[in-house]
Amino acid sequence: MALWGGRFSQAADQRFKLFNDSLRFDYRLAKQDIIGSVAWSKAILSVGVLSVEEQQQLEKALDELLLEVQADPEAIAASDAEDIHSWVEQKLIGKVGDLGKKLHTGRSRNDQVATDLKLWCKTEVALLLQAVRELQQALVLTAEKNQDAVMPGYTHLQRAQPITFAHWCLAYSEMLVRDESRLQDALQRMDTSPLGSGALAGTAYAIDRDQLAGWLGFSAATRNSLDSVSDRDHVLELLSDAAISMVHLSRFAEDLIFFNSGESSFVELSDRVTSGSSLMPQKKNPDALELIRGKCGRVQGALSGMLMTLKGLPLAYNKDMQEDKEGIFDALDTWLDCLNMAVLVLDGIQVKRPRCQEAAQQGYANATELADYLVAKGIPFREAHHIVGSAVLEAIKQGKALEELSLAQLQQFNPAISEDVYPALSLQSCLEKRCAKGGVNPAQVASAIQTAKIRLGI
Repeated sequence: MALWGGRFSQAADQRFKLFNDSLRFDYRLAKQDIIGSVAWSKAILSVGVLSVEEQQQLEKALDELLLEVQADPEAIAASDAEDIHSWVEQKLIGKVGDLGKKLHTGRSRNDQVATDLKLWCKTEVALLLQAVRELQQALVLTAEKNQDAVMPGYTHLQRAQPITFAHWCLAYSEMLVRDESRLQDALQRMDTSPLGSGALAGTAYAIDRDQLAGWLGFSAATRNSLDSVSDRDHVLELLSDAAISMVHLSRFAEDLIFFNSGESSFVELSDRVTSGSSLMPQKKNPDALELIRGKCGRVQGALSGMLMTLKGLPLAYNKDMQEDKEGIFDALDTWLDCLNMAVLVLDGIQVKRPRCQEAAQQGYANATELADYLVAKGIPFREAHHIVGSAVLEAIKQGKALEELSLAQLQQFNPAISEDVYPALSLQSCLEKRCAKGGVNPAQVASAIQTAKIRLGI
């Protein structure tokens, strides 16, 4: 039976019921709805709606229901209840009879669903924070193993300056640090309880809402009932956090797809995260990474969809807001899956050091070193830049690296160049000179790894 049928003289059309009902997806809020109901039973006990015996009987029945849900959560979806709130109430009435009908006193599905969703989001944030940190740990440990793996860095997908694979890993670790901080910020802002806000104007019972919030694990109660039932900022924030982090993961995936390609051959991915071709026996495809890259789009879509749903809604609750759940459920599931898959990708990755170094020595990645060398000889950088550009052009014509040009050939571009130029053009020199904080200097990279390990507790 619907929770709202008394006003109506006709039953809802079955087509409307299928269109309207949300149990097929909001069954995921069963645990939170039961926990919220236990807390609400205590709240209405405190204002005399329930006796101690009635509250204890309700709490016992709700605890039993929670165990049943945990044993088989998917079974809920088979019910014809309108939503998870209706399902819980029906089950409760089945256990305790008419006493179960008292529980909804002073409460609305509007503040109930807002509370359920916040509780669910808080649980998911804890899982996501753990997954984000686990990927940071994987990146830092991979960096530690590959501090000596020199490879080209890129701008515009052109070889730019030499870096190390460790430095590349730490770049993505920094992105995840920001992802972690955004999650922590979102968690802090969502840590207020809407329960007791009623449909929109507040409950008619003198309940201590801050005490009620504490029972549910919130730091405080919300301050305005009208805002409380219509607020979905926490959904938007988490979708935004997911969308940003998925951009990071998509870039991570794209880099590794490129590094794994036959044209680069900087890394080899584990057989555990790759697949083959049904036609071409030689293929080893980076499917895990391609899926991470591809799933980024669905998370961006969820954020865009929710923004559009909310942008024109008047206060307070509107049924449009039922659209919040499928998007947030799917987006956070997807984000968590991709974080875990990225850890698995790193677990078996092999860096091909000789090939990485060979590529780093190509593409005139040491051209900036020659310019800096000339600056040290007293030549203004802009002039040195032009001189080196001319030298690179000549080296290209001859099919040689800069360091393969003879001293006489280099001195044609500027007589200040002497024999000491050759050590300055080595890969090791290119790395060591980047000794400012955050640079690719080996000591800086080692320090960054150590700092990250301390922060992550590894």
